[in-house]
Amino acid sequence: MAKHVNLNLMRSLQVLLEERHVSHAAEKLHITQSAASRHLSQLRQLFDDPLLVRDGNTLLPTPKALQLQAKLENWFLGLDDLLFDAAFDPLRWQEEFVLSSSDYVAQYILPHIIDAFAEQAPSATLSYRLWNPQLIDELATSDIHLASSMSQEKPQGLCSEQIGEDFPVCIMGAQHPLASKDQLTVEDLLQYGHIKVIGGGDKDSYVDTALRELGQQRRVVLNVPFFYAATPPLCKHNLLMVTPEHIARNFARQFPLVYKPLPVKTPCYRYWLIWHERYDQTPSHQWARSVVLNAMTQSEYSIGYDLKL
Repeated sequence: MAKHVNLNLMRSLQVLLEERHVSHAAEKLHITQSAASRHLSQLRQLFDDPLLVRDGNTLLPTPKALQLQAKLENWFLGLDDLLFDAAFDPLRWQEEFVLSSSDYVAQYILPHIIDAFAEQAPSATLSYRLWNPQLIDELATSDIHLASSMSQEKPQGLCSEQIGEDFPVCIMGAQHPLASKDQLTVEDLLQYGHIKVIGGGDKDSYVDTALRELGQQRRVVLNVPFFYAATPPLCKHNLLMVTPEHIARNFARQFPLVYKPLPVKTPCYRYWLIWHERYDQTPSHQWARSVVLNAMTQSEYSIGYDLKL
């Protein structure tokens, strides 16, 4: 029949068998001698064996006691190992870490994260998923450990850290008829066709909302899944695209593109690292979060906090 064992009794048994003296065991256990004697009595009943028998002024262990002593040594070593949290060492980490964000992050920020993992956690597996805002409700059950997303307010019900903010702008090819204008008008936005990036979440709905309030609607002539797919048509055709300023700034450094402030008022984009609370105190997750946070705030392609149009 299974018996409910008091862990304190097992520790008392270990010390009693080591000391083979009730009063000495009591001192080592920081209990009274009568309490140690009571524990020995309970242990004898539990194991149906005298365990320690008196021979003159000494107590001798029974064969059963010697068997238990050998088992207890390994058992307590395992228990101590279970209760002891060794310091996390990225070099020894062998688990998978799943990060989710936009295609822009995958192209420009992810390489810095990969470099950090390769150098500091070479045995870990880094996996990347394209982010969709609908996934925010599934972080509790999905395999995504960390995500970056955009929202005006701090995500509710999740752990998060703000990594930056900026405003939407209008980007176009350097050859575009509007490229030489300092200020765009609403009529300018409506005159030309727009490219819309549909992968990875909401990129430009703020401008659509602002135009609807004016009773206007822009004309989207091309939908593409990723930001990078939008650059060739922008450079070649007289099209416009509304995009976060930090992305426009980066593209304008690499391609013959220019960007302008929008002629309508929109809220700022706020960017967050988000994760479920169950990972908050996990050392490996804390380390990976710091790597991602550093890449997303220190990279030349990062969002930054102080962008001004």
